[in-house]
Amino acid sequence: MVVVHEIETSQGHVIRLIHGDITQSPADAIVNAANTQLQHGGGVAGAIARAGGPTIQSESDEWIRKNGLVSHDTPALTSAGDLPCQYVIHAVGPIWGEGEEAQKLTTTVRSALRLADEHGFQSLALPAISTGIYGFPKDLGAEVILDVLLEFVEQCVDTTLRRLDITLIDEPSVTIFSAEFKKRWGNNS
Repeated sequence: MVVVHEIETSQGHVIRLIHGDITQSPADAIVNAANTQLQHGGGVAGAIARAGGPTIQSESDEWIRKNGLVSHDTPALTSAGDLPCQYVIHAVGPIWGEGEEAQKLTTTVRSALRLADEHGFQSLALPAISTGIYGFPKDLGAEVILDVLLEFVEQCVDTTLRRLDITLIDEPSVTIFSAEFKKRWGNNS
């Protein structure tokens, strides 16, 4: 895990861009880019399910049985199985081309942050939700995700969340998110 950028907001929250494997994140919770049925087959979801073991899929299936499908504004929470974090927040991002994608991604990220805060988590790692197999443009995804993180820490000054890590495994995503950090904070981040 390599810290590419790190900024501290005026409220004392730390937002970092990490180049690394989210399944190795020591954050209190990680966000899984999930589908509505919580079937963790490919992409980030598949990697999290494989690394975390069968507990994650089992708890996901149980969550669906009890609560129905996951939506942009209603993420699911499971334990983390064998992962170094304690919990996984399963958040459903938009598929590019379905309409109102930027608003849906905003809702998805905001809902994941709210759930983490409700559970008293101090640190959270997020992937670039929807920018992989769901086709959301990476540059727009970087802009939306950072906008939501900043808005959240500014509006929720009493949040338990102190550190937010955007954790990306692939170099193209890191490059694009790095450009967004530099655009906002220059080379001092």
